[in-house]
Amino acid sequence: MALDETPNHTPTTNPLLTLNYESALESLGDDYYDQVVAEEFPQHILRWRNDALLPRLGVDPQVVKDEDFINAFGKFEGREPLLALRYHGYQFGQYNSQLGDGRGFLYGQVRGIDGELYDFGTKGSGRTPYSRGGDGMLTLKGGVREVLAAEALHYLGVRTSRCLSMIETGLGLWRGDEPSPTRSSVMIRMSKSHIRFGTFERLNYFKRHDLTQKLLDHVIEHYYPYLQTENDKYALFYAELVRRVAELVAQWMAAGFCHAVLNTDNMSITGESFDYGPYAFIPTYDLQFTAAYFDYYKRYCYSQQPGICKLNLELFQETLKAIIDQGDLDAALSKFAEYYQTEYRALMLRKLGFKNLQLEEADEFLRLTITFLHDSQVGYHQFFADIADTFSSKWRDDPALVMNGSEIIPSLGTSAIFDNWCFLYHKILNHFDLDQMDKIGKTLAESNPKTALLRPVIESVWERITDDDNWQPFYDLVETLQKGK
Repeated sequence: MALDETPNHTPTTNPLLTLNYESALESLGDDYYDQVVAEEFPQHILRWRNDALLPRLGVDPQVVKDEDFINAFGKFEGREPLLALRYHGYQFGQYNSQLGDGRGFLYGQVRGIDGELYDFGTKGSGRTPYSRGGDGMLTLKGGVREVLAAEALHYLGVRTSRCLSMIETGLGLWRGDEPSPTRSSVMIRMSKSHIRFGTFERLNYFKRHDLTQKLLDHVIEHYYPYLQTENDKYALFYAELVRRVAELVAQWMAAGFCHAVLNTDNMSITGESFDYGPYAFIPTYDLQFTAAYFDYYKRYCYSQQPGICKLNLELFQETLKAIIDQGDLDAALSKFAEYYQTEYRALMLRKLGFKNLQLEEADEFLRLTITFLHDSQVGYHQFFADIADTFSSKWRDDPALVMNGSEIIPSLGTSAIFDNWCFLYHKILNHFDLDQMDKIGKTLAESNPKTALLRPVIESVWERITDDDNWQPFYDLVETLQKGK
């Protein structure tokens, strides 16, 4: 990747500026946003470009120069208007009416070759009417962390936004949670939509039910188009949103991911994961693990995530009940647990090597797995990686061979739960023919990469950047995450 300052480049020849941009949200009118002007930065160094996303936009990565990214997403040439979206939200259980895009804006909306509408949203692009006294900037470390989180989650099968580019901007920022002054960046986040639960909650706060319905029609038209001709499209929208959110949080839980800030302004109307601030992947199966140092009462700890997401959907009903019958809202939300358990069960069994496992032993197998992880506190990600690494068809012959060669099992000593787990794994494998063992091994390898994005891994990459301005470990880590190694 080129890291140099960019020469002048004609905007009209920039492939990133000639994409199939649409003004879908802008066409709703300025009840939903404010037009803003981006910050002018003293320096522009491209640190990350996500070439894997460009083909989805119909662009050959080889024709896009580094300076194209910088001119489009660092200098913001050729794109107007830029929109700071208005929203409110419940933050740590308290309603906050002083929110909105405070350090970013909607750069543009692009139709992909798959027919889907995608948002390009900035983070760290300067002050807006909602900055609330802040500088509107993003630290370079914050940008690095978000790139890593999005790529890791995507390749773990989580429905997530992703970062299209990250540019270092040359400003020194002062932050209480980082040694300061610290370096700055501006990032482009590509997602299905930047419309949040809180976008609707703001309209309800002002009792603008007309604007609520207008926005809801917009959401259905662009993100749930198959519902448009249904007589009960609004109720069906909420029912589908419940399913998507339940499945999303199940994906987080199986991946061992703690989002950390599940306020309603961080909940997407498309059921997609986004905005990675103080996130963390759990080292062990610790139900009380909390990623945010400021979450003193563990409101958003690992085990609370399903309940919080359900609560956010329930709070969202307060806005929707002006349009949707309360009985329909309640009926839809009542299925949250079923959707969650179905998705979580399928994902965890896949991590154990099995797709669509319908045997009567399956639930007991999963229960024993969770109990063992909880009681032993072995490394959550290492445990599954070791299953994949040590798997052998010989496990069908002798339960004592299960996970033979694992790095973590010898340190456990005697464990009746683990012994029972090994025997049950052995028993389940004997329901399959010998020629199916390769398929199970492949499923294990695909579902359980050896590299887990734990805090020490991120800090080791960041240390090389701060000490030596050495970005190669960061690029190597991203490549490893993308390849599922």
